[in-house]
Amino acid sequence: MTPRVVALIALVALVALGGAFGAAARYLAFETWPVAPETFPTTTLCINVIGAVLLGVVIVRLHHVWWARPLLGVGVLSGFTTMSTLAVEVAALIRADEWTVAAAYVGASAMLGIAAAWTGARIGRA
Repeated sequence: MTPRVVALIALVALVALGGAFGAAARYLAFETWPVAPETFPTTTLCINVIGAVLLGVVIVRLHHVWWARPLLGVGVLSGFTTMSTLAVEVAALIRADEWTVAAAYVGASAMLGIAAAWTGARIGRA
């Protein structure tokens, strides 16, 4: 194998390892703080906001550390945060005719996510 292939395998392994930890943490959060169907999905919102803050820190603070982005950014934090769950929850709220809750959830997710990433970047620069 060429050094490039070995490096690619190492990066993919870091992503997979990080993703396993992130997904396990997300699962534990959902088990610890379950949310009733057709109500505001606070657990997913908190997970995604926490993940955005941490991603901001990782991207700014650890940009020069070769393993940080694949392990922590793409792996752990992508496994932890969940756009797909947000989409499923919004669809369920709409099916339940909870349009106001769905709109509030989407708006809060977008605004808080952007603010969280900005905050994380500021923390990373500090």
